[in-house]
Amino acid sequence: MREKILTFIEKNSRIDLKELAVMLGVDEESVVTTLQEMEEEHVICGYHTIIDWDKVGIEKVSAMIEVRVTPQRGMGFDKVAERIYNYPEVNSVYLISGGFDLMVTLEGKTLREVSQFVSEKLSTLDTVLSTKTNFILKKYKDHGTVIAEGEKDERQLVQP
Repeated sequence: MREKILTFIEKNSRIDLKELAVMLGVDEESVVTTLQEMEEEHVICGYHTIIDWDKVGIEKVSAMIEVRVTPQRGMGFDKVAERIYNYPEVNSVYLISGGFDLMVTLEGKTLREVSQFVSEKLSTLDTVLSTKTNFILKKYKDHGTVIAEGEKDERQLVQP
């Protein structure tokens, strides 16, 4: 049941719990109890809302920063990642394969704000060897949710 609950709430964390219980064939109390257990165990780490900030008219700059680091002895990349994710500007940190070690995502009000974070905070860490900043120009899909809708063809079909 846990896996089924996770599958449903991953797509829609606002799903009605009564409705979810009916779909799973269990009582609502079982669903609530299972959710609470998974929250306490940190299986469920949080609930998030995906917002298309362009439609709100609020300017935000998003960036994905690839970071090459020297891992800490006996700690690997974990200690370096922890140091980076503790900055409030940072949204996420991932250990990745390829030419870089970590992928850091963050948002700022301007390109300058993001650039200053990279040059004044991230690049100055003694374990950071190099960075590569990629600015996100447009989001098409985020966390499984399509943000940029395709253009709709409003032409009328004419039968010969």
